[in-house]
Amino acid sequence: MSVSIPYLASPGSIKTALEKISLAATPERVTTDFVQTKLGIKGGTGGALLPFLKKIGLVGSDGAPTDLYKQYRNKTTSAEAIAKAIKIGYKQLSAKNEYFYDLNDKDLQSLITEVTGEEAGSSVVKLALSTLRILKQHASFEPQSEEKQEGKAVSSNLIKHSADTSQISSSGQQGGIGLNLSYTINLNLPATSDQAVFNAIFRSLKEYLITNVK
Repeated sequence: MSVSIPYLASPGSIKTALEKISLAATPERVTTDFVQTKLGIKGGTGGALLPFLKKIGLVGSDGAPTDLYKQYRNKTTSAEAIAKAIKIGYKQLSAKNEYFYDLNDKDLQSLITEVTGEEAGSSVVKLALSTLRILKQHASFEPQSEEKQEGKAVSSNLIKHSADTSQISSSGQQGGIGLNLSYTINLNLPATSDQAVFNAIFRSLKEYLITNVK
């Protein structure tokens, strides 16, 4: 049994829409006026966009922006949000191949042809493939693991700690400006087993260097 899957007659309009959605304030309702005015996509192209956004789960049936819409506007979750939208809109493809989004163009086109029942190379198949390809460019199907997220948090804390330490070192004593210096002393010890020689060396270090450094 053939089924229909989402596609746009002007696939490039979804790229424009996603770019504008990330910039425009989230409306109470995504309407045709919003698409044409705020997103700047007019005419029949704009008219086809709203139903498409509903099919992929960014807009609810009542026109309200969904949580997925809001997640997309968050830069840290935008790619994952579009990945979820693709799985929602193209669930028919997912039923045939869970990892359809990883297929190359040739195999993905064959899968679309199979699911839709359209003729191979038909305009519907080509437009569906083009639309899906553009969506995939904005998606990430490999969400960051907790380990990676914790790693980012650790790195952030290290950077903050480094910045704080740098600030303290450059500020010096309270109420004034100071300069902190560090020293590296390399010693070339003589080849001797006489303990008195070593005692004399370290006694001199203590007397002339260590105790005189304030």
